[in-house]
Amino acid sequence: MALTAKPHRADARTQRPPFTAVVHSEWIKALSLPASVLALAGILAIGVGGSLFLGVTLESSGVPSVPSIERTLADVTVPTVVLGQIIAGIFGVMLIGAEYSSGAMQTTLTAVPHRMRVLAAKAVVALTAVTVVALVTVFVSWAVTNPIYAGFGLDAPLTAPGVMLALVGSAVYLGLCAVFGLGVTTLVRSTTAGSIIVFAATLLLPVLSSLLPFGLLSRVLRLALLGNAGDAMGRVGIEGGPFIDLWSGHISVGAGWTIAAIWAAGALVIGAIALRTKDA
Repeated sequence: MALTAKPHRADARTQRPPFTAVVHSEWIKALSLPASVLALAGILAIGVGGSLFLGVTLESSGVPSVPSIERTLADVTVPTVVLGQIIAGIFGVMLIGAEYSSGAMQTTLTAVPHRMRVLAAKAVVALTAVTVVALVTVFVSWAVTNPIYAGFGLDAPLTAPGVMLALVGSAVYLGLCAVFGLGVTTLVRSTTAGSIIVFAATLLLPVLSSLLPFGLLSRVLRLALLGNAGDAMGRVGIEGGPFIDLWSGHISVGAGWTIAAIWAAGALVIGAIALRTKDA
């Protein structure tokens, strides 16, 4: 009689967990960090509070004589973009920096040996969490301030060309900043260093670039900066304008999306290479 060998069940330690399970685990870890929850709450509070402040002080600061949807929407998105980009980037920093500082990264990679799956799951959490919170922030900011601007004939309805895209673009930009923070911290493996890089890339470099002597190099640098790309994503674009105008320093909305995505993807790729080649 021939004996038929029964298929062996794979050892649970050698099974590769499904990607959804890895993402679920990363969600739990992110939301269990008080600092991460405070960061998300900070984006909402600063974005809504800042735009509301600009709205209620409109009359005292001077009502524009010419209605401009671009100017009105800038008051709605600028607090979220300018201040929220730093918080969003630090949120991404904390997703992996906290594990390196506590030594928990070794445990994570033991549970999920495929390192790229871990990093991809963290990127999904960073992008999704921050983008969703930022979406709520900009639409609430618009909802509470648009009636104020409407009283002066300066309202920016969602149906106006470019308004919806600017609101969504502001939120997606913050999500990309979170991915950028995740990527650079995977490379440097330090929460402090990652936070400094995020601050420099989003806020400091655009300011310093304006101090450079006016020339071809300074123009190219300004156009390529992450912070300037965020400004473009959060504003109403000029219909029919150029994609990028080197001489005037103009970045279109589409160019802003492209540049910000390159920064986030580049940081994530460099971080992935470091995570794959270096010991945990």
